[in-house]
Order: sequence, then structure tokens, then C-alpha cells
Amino acid sequence: MEGSSSSGSDPAFKSSQTIHTEHLKTVRAVAWSPAGKTLATASFDSNVGIWEQERDDDADEDGGEDGEAGLGNGEWECIGTLEGHETECKSVAYSASGTLLASCSRDKSVWIWEVQPDAEFECMGVLLEHSQDVKCVAWHPQEEILASGSYDDTIKLYVDDPSDDWYCFTTLKGHDSTVWSLAWSPCGRYLASASDDKTLRIWAYADISATAAENAGEKNNKVLQVKPPSALTSGQGDGRWVQVSVVEDAERSLYSVSWGKGKSGGLGWVASVGGDGTLRVYDIQEDPSSVALKPKLIASIPDAHGVYDVNGVSWNPRQGFEDVLATVGDDGSVKIWRVDSEKR
Repeated sequence: MEGSSSSGSDPAFKSSQTIHTEHLKTVRAVAWSPAGKTLATASFDSNVGIWEQERDDDADEDGGEDGEAGLGNGEWECIGTLEGHETECKSVAYSASGTLLASCSRDKSVWIWEVQPDAEFECMGVLLEHSQDVKCVAWHPQEEILASGSYDDTIKLYVDDPSDDWYCFTTLKGHDSTVWSLAWSPCGRYLASASDDKTLRIWAYADISATAAENAGEKNNKVLQVKPPSALTSGQGDGRWVQVSVVEDAERSLYSVSWGKGKSGGLGWVASVGGDGTLRVYDIQEDPSSVALKPKLIASIPDAHGVYDVNGVSWNPRQGFEDVLATVGDDGSVKIWRVDSEKR
């Protein structure tokens, strides 16, 4: 694994603009809408800010990459403030369709907002399933299924019942301490979690009968695609949520996990970071004979941010840059890394 470079064909980064938000306290999280034209910010002042860039006619005319308009130089303005949380807002995320926005807070709640025209947002549900501080929210990459992780050591999964409201359809238990971060696999069939208990765990909705559980070779022992209908019936149907992998490589708390497509096929690459300062990347491949996964460590770098904790990691979603990821740490810096395929 190597750091970023601005030479040759390597990706280079430069500061484009700074948004001076109207938040009164720390901005804890930020999320792009799928269209890439709107930003949502989560702050310790308990509010969610919605930001759009003013139209830049020159940028529209010049166009950006592939003939599309670039971000331009227009000022970013706050087009809305979502109020409702009673205390620190910890995380915010847009659904894959961009029609829903989720936020969570230290007040133990998860809010789901519907994105409407003219920068209007309507609260579709306030979910009070967790017994402690909610640390993170993550939407399924294809379906309108939401996951949340909490200080109560659990993961909750939510879905919208067309005849009623949003509700929690299952709770994933297994971590022994706070769940800090969640990441769905690109295919949407697996969910990864990072915890204060030093473990990285992977979960799946699997068709496992009592017989199949005893014999990993049974044909009906398989991971199923997660969809709202299956979510609604997962409590009674053949499928159930199971833990398919536990990775215990970390020496201290894990704070962040990110799941990208990678460059070796299969289920992609999972990256994790935390209090021990080490950035780890795992290759995830399915085993046709079992639902169990055996992540293979393909790259790691200790002291990724020197002596400081590493708080966040994220894969680059751009096509052709599936081996590029970014980390942030207590040293106040953002570092860009590329997985060196020749050294794996």
C-alpha cells in the first residue's frame, strides 16, 4: 500500500472550496446526494444542514469531465435546516435513490426524511429502537433498507411498511461494545460492522435450515438477496440474519469500515481503521460450499497517521479508482492511499 502522488496517472487532490456552515458546534458527518449536487451535514448542534451550490453559468457552458457540467465556482448556500433531534447529531446518509435522508443522534433516535421538490423535507418516521446513543446510519445500495449502529452494541435494520410506517424488522446482536460504523457490500447481500470490541464482523441474510446448519454443503445453505419483501418476512420465513465472519486483527477499537468494489472480483475489498492506527484491507470472496466468509488480509500499514488514531476510511467510488481510498485521523489530516496490486 502506498500514499498518493500527483505525478503520472495517479489521482491528485486539491482544495476546491470551503463551506462556512451555519452550525453552532462541531460538524460530525457529511454526505453527498447520489446526484452529487446536494450535501447534508450532521452537527453536534443537533441539526442537519442541507447545502446546494449557486448556479454558475460559466461552468455550465464550459462543461466538466465527459461533457458534463462541473461543480463550478458558485457559492454553497444553506437551503434548509432539519430540526428535531434533541442533542448531538452523529451521522447522516442519503438512500441510493436520493429520495430519502436518514440522520441519527445521541438522543437515541433515527429520523427518516423524504426529499421533496424545492428543498423541502418531510419527516417520514422517528425510530426509537436503540436504548443508547446512535452512532451511524447506512442505506442498502439498491433497496430502501436502513441500518443503524449504536452504543447499545446492536445493529438495527429498518424498512417501510407500505400499509403503516417505518419500523425495525430485525436486530443484529454479537458485538460486545459500541458499533461505530457500518458498510453494505456493493452487491447489497452483506453488511459489515466495526466496533469498540476490536472486531470487524460481516452479516448476511441467509437461507439456513436446521439441516443445512449442520451440513455446510447443503444446496439451500446460501446467502439471499435482501429486498423489502424478504425483510418484511425475515422473522417468519426460511431466511434469517446470521454472522458469517468475525475478524479479530485489531489491537484497539475499530472506528470505521468501508466496502468497495476492489480490483480482484468477488465481493470486493473491505477497509478498516481504528485506535491502533493501522489501515487494513481485506479481499472478500464467497465460498460456494458455505455461507461463512474468510476475509483475506491483502494490505496493511501500521501508524497510518503516525501516533494518532485513525477515525475514518472511505473507498473512492469512481470507476477506474477502485484501489484508491482515503483516511482521516486525530492528526487533523486526510491521507489518500492506493493499494499496490503488484505487492499483494
